[in-house]
Amino acid sequence: MTPLILLAAEKKSAEVTDWAARLGWLVGLALFVALVYWLMREGWKWRGTLQGDLPELPTAPAAPGAARLTMNGRYHGSTTAGQWLDRIVAHGLGTRSRVELTLTDAGLDVVRPGARDFFVPLDRLREARLDKGIAGKVLTEGGLLVVTWEHGERLIDSGFRSDRAAEHTEWADALNQIINKTEGAR
Repeated sequence: MTPLILLAAEKKSAEVTDWAARLGWLVGLALFVALVYWLMREGWKWRGTLQGDLPELPTAPAAPGAARLTMNGRYHGSTTAGQWLDRIVAHGLGTRSRVELTLTDAGLDVVRPGARDFFVPLDRLREARLDKGIAGKVLTEGGLLVVTWEHGERLIDSGFRSDRAAEHTEWADALNQIINKTEGAR
């Protein structure tokens, strides 16, 4: 036999997979992901604890009056007014959801299927504007209807996006007109 054939015959194939090491890495990665998820959840709960001074959210009155405007879309969350990254999570205000907004003579009714509904009385509305972002959501300029309202002693910005973006301007104008009338009457 030639030396080359002997050399090839003596070689042994390397083991393809070290299952113990691979399983160890997989378990380690799963534990790391679980730890990160748990830390994020604890941070969310801690933020809710820090915002525990926020009073309960008002509910819609039994007879809110006729609807002036309605809108279907998405609720993207609430933040401290003027601080678009300071998300408010207390009382479910940090939970994104579908939304049905209704503006009545009594105020703004926010119905969120699968999340907690709330109502903003007319005398608590402060401003409406078109913006490009709120905590966790950035859109094109004017892609978000942001409503500023007072709850307890805190001003809150809540972000809404209509299924039909053309409605945003109509909503901002109508809300600001109502807010100006209400402030003039005070």
